[in-house]
Amino acid sequence: MSAIQVTSLSKAYGFYRIFEDVSFAIQPGTCFALFGPNGAGKTTLLRILATLQSPSEGQFTIFGQDGVDQRDAVRGILLFIAHGSHLYDELSATENLQFSLALRGQTPETSQLKRALDQTGIGAYGNLKIRQFSAGMKKRLSLAKAILAQPKLLLLDEPYNALDDGGVIITNQLIGDTMNRGGTVVMTTHDRNKAAHIATEGGILQAGQLQLLSPEQLQTHVLS
Repeated sequence: MSAIQVTSLSKAYGFYRIFEDVSFAIQPGTCFALFGPNGAGKTTLLRILATLQSPSEGQFTIFGQDGVDQRDAVRGILLFIAHGSHLYDELSATENLQFSLALRGQTPETSQLKRALDQTGIGAYGNLKIRQFSAGMKKRLSLAKAILAQPKLLLLDEPYNALDDGGVIITNQLIGDTMNRGGTVVMTTHDRNKAAHIATEGGILQAGQLQLLSPEQLQTHVLS
């Protein structure tokens, strides 16, 4: 069974079509890197897969669950780390993790929370309120959430933004760990060089169409 199966997917706002007739399949244990210029619809496609927006036409399934008719079931098996932080400024890092994971029905132990924060390099700031965090620290906290949640599908929108070299290494380690346990990762990125170290599949979304890349074309694209 495919992790993601997309069939003839289209998205339009009025008469303006973002993309149309997009079809592809992604298997478990892979990382799919989605490239393309600004405004091509990469984030829109990711938001549709996250069930935050509905397609105008077409169908998609996530690990066999219909992305429209079984939206709640799909949301239970994925985690979407968006371009913004979506964190609560007046809560501490630890409290943010506890709250967001409680919404997923998870109650990690204090030791697990500390371990995830340590793993992302912000263990010393667990009791600090988010309003005192830099953009990079907020991104690392989102990675800690993903480490704890262990979703079957991890969706990442521009995951390398605001991260230093250490943060990039942590991100790719998270992606690798997700693939190693049979999970799937889809990320949008403009950073082809960083994606080259971890992506196993890819595609270019532009002019409303998706061009899938073979493994050889992927390496040629990201390293060119």
